[in-house]
Amino acid sequence: LVGRRRRRKEKMDFAAYENREGVRMSFNAWPCSRIEATRIVLPTGAVVTPGKSIPEMPVLPYEPVVCEGCQGVLNPHCMVDYARKSWRCCLCECMNNLPRNYHEVNPQNLPAELFPTYTTVEYTMTNKNVKAPCFMIVLDTACPREELQDAKDSIGQLLALLPEECYVGLITFGATVTVHELSGTSPLPRSYVLRGTKDVTQDKVKKLLGLELTAQEYATYDKNTGSQVANELSAKSRFLLPVSECEFVLSNILEDLQPDCFPREKGQRPYRATGAAIAVASGVLAEAHSAQGARVLVFTTGPCTVGPGTIVGRDADEDLRSHRDLDKNSAKHYKDATKFYNSMGIRLATSSHALDVFACSLDQVGLAEMKLAVDQTGGQVILAEQFGAENFRKSLRKMFARREDGALEMLFNGTFSAFCTPHVMVQGCIGPVSALAVKSKSISENEVGLGQTTSWRMCAFTPSTSIAVYYEIINQHSNPLPHGQPFYLQFCCRYKLSTGEIRLRCTTVARRWVESSASPEIIGGFDQEACAVLMARVATFRTENEEAFDLLRWLDRTLIRAGTKFGEYRKDEPDTFRLPPNCAIYPQFMFNLRRSPFLQTANNSPDETACYRLALGRETVLNCLLMIQPTLTMYSMNGPPQPTMLDVTSITPDTILLLDGYFFVVVHSGTTISQWRKANYQDLPDYAHFKRLLAEPVADAQQLAESRCPTPRLVECDQGGSQARFLLAKLNPSNTHQTQHQSGWEQQQNFGGGEIIFTDDISLSVFMQHLAKLAVAS
Repeated sequence: LVGRRRRRKEKMDFAAYENREGVRMSFNAWPCSRIEATRIVLPTGAVVTPGKSIPEMPVLPYEPVVCEGCQGVLNPHCMVDYARKSWRCCLCECMNNLPRNYHEVNPQNLPAELFPTYTTVEYTMTNKNVKAPCFMIVLDTACPREELQDAKDSIGQLLALLPEECYVGLITFGATVTVHELSGTSPLPRSYVLRGTKDVTQDKVKKLLGLELTAQEYATYDKNTGSQVANELSAKSRFLLPVSECEFVLSNILEDLQPDCFPREKGQRPYRATGAAIAVASGVLAEAHSAQGARVLVFTTGPCTVGPGTIVGRDADEDLRSHRDLDKNSAKHYKDATKFYNSMGIRLATSSHALDVFACSLDQVGLAEMKLAVDQTGGQVILAEQFGAENFRKSLRKMFARREDGALEMLFNGTFSAFCTPHVMVQGCIGPVSALAVKSKSISENEVGLGQTTSWRMCAFTPSTSIAVYYEIINQHSNPLPHGQPFYLQFCCRYKLSTGEIRLRCTTVARRWVESSASPEIIGGFDQEACAVLMARVATFRTENEEAFDLLRWLDRTLIRAGTKFGEYRKDEPDTFRLPPNCAIYPQFMFNLRRSPFLQTANNSPDETACYRLALGRETVLNCLLMIQPTLTMYSMNGPPQPTMLDVTSITPDTILLLDGYFFVVVHSGTTISQWRKANYQDLPDYAHFKRLLAEPVADAQQLAESRCPTPRLVECDQGGSQARFLLAKLNPSNTHQTQHQSGWEQQQNFGGGEIIFTDDISLSVFMQHLAKLAVAS
């Protein structure tokens, strides 16, 4: 197993590509034919971070030059004929004329997009309809007074974080759904109460809220200039207003808000119409802010119990569904709820709106059913025990953080497109996206993730959001490409800033063909970290329709075939099996992926599993690797902190371990350290070094937590304590209750009293022995 230092060393091989392009590819040299491509076993793909901050990237104040053949963008790899004022597209080989404003271009006077070092550039697009984003707050009032007060305080914090020009709206729900007017034109607050038992479409919302014009008013309505009546009736003058105009009214409404007054019988869950509230919010936004960038922020404290999207019945004796219920198809509400929320995701994505779920409850709230709606709209999920928790408040601040120019870091209304050379086809994409009906000659029949298109909608995303794109090499073996000839891939992402400005980021990637899958350039350009993430996303995506056991067998077979292909060995001699340095750690990633909560559902609720899988499908390569294989750092009085093996033998009485598992950060004190701390040795003047030892890992853990959204849980535990399970669950079980005398108890003494884990899981060494045996078999 590797520590943080060794992982950073591996990362540096491909850091230059990622820093310059925001792209990491599994293979940086591709075999030149379909047959040779199947022999490399592992996927050919790229993990793209379209919003990544690239300091040297130029922002150009004009629109791009686009190829008439493939719609690709002019880039440094295109051939330019300065005499004829034309250029050849490097993607489709189509000849195009340069626009008139480029006629002065020559080798000494190049535009920025033709500079060899500017393979990633951003263009400023014209926007005639500049509008700030909208945030529709959907608040659950079917909760105790204290929890509702914490939720209102969190919304107050949210309003303080938003720029003043952003639009906001408020919908509350319990047994019914209430849409609040924020205009403040009437002396008394006005609101519209809708039934929570039925789904409502955009047209129905428009009618119920009085947003329709009469026949006489419509006859005199001018689409260009509008009318006074239409403006007064519009949702933007009543339900959605800028923060600067409605903050006082909204604060008063929140202050007067009370828990849902609908009667609740003993032994019954409260009425909670979450699905109907989301449908109403979607209808209001589609009517007033379509295709302009908006988010539905759902603050909820429990599962939906009434109306569309019901997760569980009101009878408290009815248990919420578990993974066992889902496996047996015995969760009676699951299929209907999933179908409803999937349709809501389609409605929201059609208008480029995102669904965010802020669930603060000790029980499940139905995130497993909402998962696809959140994922395809690029929404965010924050799980906490209560709205007043510090972790939740920190996550909210991080989510609504601002850039140096005052704009929000989050990006809106994006469209991501992938272009490639004729010898390559796009299989699909996995990430927080929804597929667009864009047809192209580059679409592969072998679909991976969301396929049958080369463009996807990104309703909302952040600078750390990454997308996995999968490719298929289709060139025939009878028509080989020259060894070393370059090929090109291009990624274009059009998005909107919170200021209303529209940008188009264009990244062009150049790599080379090699004649055979056995060429040393194949393994030399293998990025095992990116490949592990690509494999993990495919496996996680397939969990929606396949059994976990079948996926584990698929991972094992793929790993064995990869070991046979790239390993160095003599047939039928497992002891001779070795992997090249560029893929030596890849089996460890697969070992930990098999044990991860993405594929193993034991000890996790369906909501927790959905949250983990959502994060894996959108984070950067390094963050995804932390989820799959955490890092472990050891602190002792014998020297500075140093990375150590992710193994149970790393637990010793006189050290402190820091485990970074992305979702939680664990500070684990050995037996001797905890005894000294409980004896208050750190308070004595002669033990100042011990006090520093205790403080250093906690400070490092807090620093790690500050950089992430959602904020990870910080766990401080002692060896032998109940909270130590967070650490033990991630360690390699090299010492278990089933190991033999020599490999168990004596090995424990040799390592200074290491722990023993009570588990039936195999260790990494046994896993590697089986891999070697099967990989070298004739």
